[in-house]
Amino acid sequence: MKKTLFIIATLLPLLSSAQEYTPIKQNPITSVKDQYRSGTCWDYATLGFVESEILRTTGKTYDLCEMFVANKDYMDCATHNIRMHGFSQFNQGGSADDVFEVIKKYGICPEDAMPAPGSLVGDSLANFESFIPILRKTVKSFSTGTNHLYDADESGLNSWVRTITGWQESVQNVIDKYIGKCPESFEYEGKTYTPKTFAASLGLDWNNYISLTSFTHHPFYENFVIEALHKWRLRPSFNLPIDRLMTILESAIMKGYCVAWGGDVSGNFDYNTGIAKLPSSAEEVTQELRQQQWDNWQFTYDHVMLIFGIAKDKDGKKYYMVKNSWGENYGFKGIWYMSEDYIKLNTTYLFLCKDAVKKKMLKK
Repeated sequence: MKKTLFIIATLLPLLSSAQEYTPIKQNPITSVKDQYRSGTCWDYATLGFVESEILRTTGKTYDLCEMFVANKDYMDCATHNIRMHGFSQFNQGGSADDVFEVIKKYGICPEDAMPAPGSLVGDSLANFESFIPILRKTVKSFSTGTNHLYDADESGLNSWVRTITGWQESVQNVIDKYIGKCPESFEYEGKTYTPKTFAASLGLDWNNYISLTSFTHHPFYENFVIEALHKWRLRPSFNLPIDRLMTILESAIMKGYCVAWGGDVSGNFDYNTGIAKLPSSAEEVTQELRQQQWDNWQFTYDHVMLIFGIAKDKDGKKYYMVKNSWGENYGFKGIWYMSEDYIKLNTTYLFLCKDAVKKKMLKK
């Protein structure tokens, strides 16, 4: 998903600008990472969210492996695409749901249990420029026909049996070659784990998390699958009025919870200043405006980040503090400030712990 080419920004002016913001609430997070030349914001941001959840619940700091998640998720996505005979999304993108589904199904490992991102292609950070085109070509060869075997029936009429063979091994070999093979077991702090036992040791209930959204083309207070390019798993989100969604976001942050944010950064998101805000001339953000911009593609789902705090600028305007996954050369050493109205207009979904949501809301 969203990742621009590197812009080497001058840090001193950025740090000076950051001093204009006064934190009101700032929850613990792990270090800023760099997805570099890979469309894995969903992976980096959500594992950052998981690391923050572990910090919140246990006080322990972990560095979890994004390439483990990418390996398993791309294989799942390829499997789905082939089962759909090519009629489904297959690209680098994903969502917070994908990370949790991978952990629940396969487990997770620490960063150093797999080859470092980019190392298998001679780079120092994740680089999918060769990997993804080859992976797509391999998947397409099985899902659209070039590896199909046709057998005419005895009548010689236009009926046949269509089969494909060896696709699982072929696809997995491409994934393993470029980003590394997932370990069956590994050592961590003197103990031997499998990915599943390691996930269990982290102390989180992987089913205790929820995705919330806000659109009018589906009824409020019901679940629905967001019609977005990178939501291939078709996991539902709970639909709420936008003002209620914003109230939940603020309440969660103030109660000490971080929130994974999926939304749009294609407009009014200034990579040089590290500040995302709507222009002063923008119209008031309403439920209707959100829906209009979603339906005409002014507002899309193209990025995932981690919201961890709330700050105010010198005029008292509220901003949310966000950890991005583009390294420390963007924003304020990787930290961004997104205005409340920007988030209100450009949020596709929020992913957070159910405990951060009031019980009355959960009953609905």
